[in-house]
Amino acid sequence: MTSVYDELTARGLIGQSTHDEAIRERLAAGPATFYIGFDPTADSLHVGHFLTIMAMARMQRAGHRPIALIGGGTAMIGDPTGKTDMRRVMTREEIDHNASRFKDQLGRFLDFGAGGAIMVNNADWLADLNYIGFLREVGSRFSVNRMLTAECYKARLEKGLTFLEFNYMLMQSYDFLTLYRKYGCQMQLGGNDQWSNIIGGIELIRRAEGAEAFGLTFTLLTTSAGKKMGKTESGAVWLDSAKTSPHEFFQYWRNVDDADVKRCLYLLTFLPGDDVESVCAADINRAKETLAYELTAAVHSRDDADRALAAARALFGGGSDGGGVPATEIPAADYPDGIGLIDALMLAGLCASRGEGRRLIAQGGVSLNGVKAENDARTISPEELRAGVMIRKGKKIFHKMKFA
Repeated sequence: MTSVYDELTARGLIGQSTHDEAIRERLAAGPATFYIGFDPTADSLHVGHFLTIMAMARMQRAGHRPIALIGGGTAMIGDPTGKTDMRRVMTREEIDHNASRFKDQLGRFLDFGAGGAIMVNNADWLADLNYIGFLREVGSRFSVNRMLTAECYKARLEKGLTFLEFNYMLMQSYDFLTLYRKYGCQMQLGGNDQWSNIIGGIELIRRAEGAEAFGLTFTLLTTSAGKKMGKTESGAVWLDSAKTSPHEFFQYWRNVDDADVKRCLYLLTFLPGDDVESVCAADINRAKETLAYELTAAVHSRDDADRALAAARALFGGGSDGGGVPATEIPAADYPDGIGLIDALMLAGLCASRGEGRRLIAQGGVSLNGVKAENDARTISPEELRAGVMIRKGKKIFHKMKFA
């Protein structure tokens, strides 16, 4: 009896599981409802969420029903997991806006049609919760001694854990109980850092309903050196094209280390295992292109992926044809004598200040059309701007500037 659990395991997605064989059998037996929580602290999902999203999509393709839970209520408290300080409390308006953006992005991977995936906000049942009733039903079923051994609280205990945050595990466990009662949800999925909270929800369902529930976590998206993926010099790699352009998104994956390409193809694409093995064995650069293309097409579009691929091949081939490279057009009338290099860097967003620009140039970190800029007095001429000049910062950041 085969199960999507076998596929998740074979592709390396499973981190921990509460009941390996029981989960495998449940997923093989017929449609199951599961949920994953998303923290609405930004207006876009990022690469750190992508592995989880792909797992949800695989589960739905196998006939199971995803619930995307937006932590609107818990975001008003803040998850202490992995944090050393209490975080800013968000307004309901901010949370609702971010939730709507999440649904748009998740809709590229999940079917939210009739009978399909659903999105819920735990503020709907947490915001007006009767505190005494909550303590009687939920609080009475948790051991404080046991809670204090959870990894999610240990780091905060040294600096000071507020009672507000101490309630987080109870509230997330109550989410699971609520979804079990309302939708028959038997399974919670999440990152490894959510293990203690998942266990809390399973125990609450067992004690409150006498029912069996399951939990599993996914491996973290890390490099072979153990470093979390999804960060660049400029910050997170977002799924929103307004925050990370399709070209920048493509370039991020095109530039992953050789040792990480195969694992990323298994974790983050729907390519069959045989195809992954063959492309990685044949040509690692082709494998990197495949990874970048598949992910850009999934997150943005095939057209975006085609443009980014063409631009990347031009750049890696040493040409100056930018294709989908970010570009800035400047009015010729405003720059009749050209533009100073530092001004161009600032205008393109490649440096935040003149001092940073001078340091980049002095360190040999800026090139124009493949030629290293020798000093910060360099001016980009009107002739260069009419043809279009390719500015390179470091080894991997490109920007094209030309007259409008």
